[in-house]
Amino acid sequence: MQAHQIQLVRTSFAAFQLVVANPAALFYDNLFAADPSLRKLFHGDMHQQGERLLAMIGSALALLDRPAALLPVLRQLGRRHAGYGVRPAHYETVGAALLTTLDQGLGSAFMPDVHAAWTALYGVISGTMLEAAREEDLPV
Repeated sequence: MQAHQIQLVRTSFAAFQLVVANPAALFYDNLFAADPSLRKLFHGDMHQQGERLLAMIGSALALLDRPAALLPVLRQLGRRHAGYGVRPAHYETVGAALLTTLDQGLGSAFMPDVHAAWTALYGVISGTMLEAAREEDLPV
């Protein structure tokens, strides 16, 4: 990702968290509306799951300018998620739900360049995770 894109996702995520009361709940509402069958992949407390999701995004954003630190974490996540039953098509649904959630939260601030930066970020995340699952010969 380009330095400008990194700054855009960091700034917009900070703004998003300020304007949306429960960002993770909004994301999961969008995700399950897009594909209700995904709900069965989530076990336990959804509030805790949401906290982990936001922490993961925050950690990824903090490491964007240090790919040598970020990519191993994403690979580990990819292997773990494949073990949970996550399939390649699910990544597309998650990406669309993420962009919808950001659009809802940021409104007019979700400009085309911000949208493009988040699309690029999600491409790195999902591509790395899927690649790791394939390398382990996991069922993706």
